[in-house]
Amino acid sequence: MVGLQRRLVEFAEARDWGPYHTPKNLAVALSVEAAELVEIFQWLTPEQSAVVMEDEGTAHRVRDEVADVLAYLLQFCAVVGVDPLAALSDKIDRNEHRFPRS
Repeated sequence: MVGLQRRLVEFAEARDWGPYHTPKNLAVALSVEAAELVEIFQWLTPEQSAVVMEDEGTAHRVRDEVADVLAYLLQFCAVVGVDPLAALSDKIDRNEHRFPRS
């Protein structure tokens, strides 16, 4: 994960995108990319969405949007100083206490 974050930072730095990679801009970009992922599924039935990865063209679009969402999330985390795996682990811990087993 850290290696991917480093590559993303280097990619942005090599293109002088640093001034644009503010927390606000990255959060907005993350939201836009998440919406593009949602758009793929928007009018599908639950049954159609369950088999979406069986169509190579659609599967390629899904993988690209997942990559975009993850890229912006990792860049956001790097800028604001959040360890995404630690944040996720902490959140799972809180949810396990908040929502006990049935």
